[in-house]
Amino acid sequence: MIRSLLLATSLFVAPLSALAAQPANVGDAIMAASAYHDSGDYQRDFDAVVAQARQWIKQTAPKTRHPAIVLDIDETTLSNWDEIRADDFGYIPAGPCDALPKGPCGAIAWEKSGRAPAFASMRALIEEAQAHHVAVFFVTGRHEDERDATERNLHLAGIQHWDGLYLRPMTSHGYAALYKAPTRERIERKGYTIIASLGDQPSDLSGGFAEKTFLLPNPFYRVP
Repeated sequence: MIRSLLLATSLFVAPLSALAAQPANVGDAIMAASAYHDSGDYQRDFDAVVAQARQWIKQTAPKTRHPAIVLDIDETTLSNWDEIRADDFGYIPAGPCDALPKGPCGAIAWEKSGRAPAFASMRALIEEAQAHHVAVFFVTGRHEDERDATERNLHLAGIQHWDGLYLRPMTSHGYAALYKAPTRERIERKGYTIIASLGDQPSDLSGGFAEKTFLLPNPFYRVP
């Protein structure tokens, strides 16, 4: 009888070499991302990258004709943490966002509400760049129908001036790099030299048309 039980049990044990590698547990990833943010490590890492960019801009701008920088909006200039936390790191595009800090919070409604705060270190970078006569351009994956809300949000967050705000045409979808890289090229064709491009997604920075790129931390979501 004991031998029969052992044989039956062995049928449920597969050799480790036969098991597929599991991806990271989603629940564990959510807890780790929350802890990273709430511990202050996220902000420290973010500010460290911004400090590197500020140093580069300060060194490079005086030696460059018509210098410019390109910044992403979400999780680069403005923080959507209230929406991200309310939606438990999910993406809910539609629906209202009127019960914060509780969710759900529709992403489009959140963006159009203009409530996202600016990162203080990024606002300081913008002000310093402008003081050194560096043009500031925003290139965002938000669509054109959010232009008024995005401009209002930037103003409310303490960012008063910029040289251009590029949003995706309503007909543009798919990979962000397919829109952002050609937009940077358009800026350079106007006579500017993009000395720095900053974003929180690899797709914000790929495709060239910037002398140096700075990738900000963002373990909260991925935009291809």
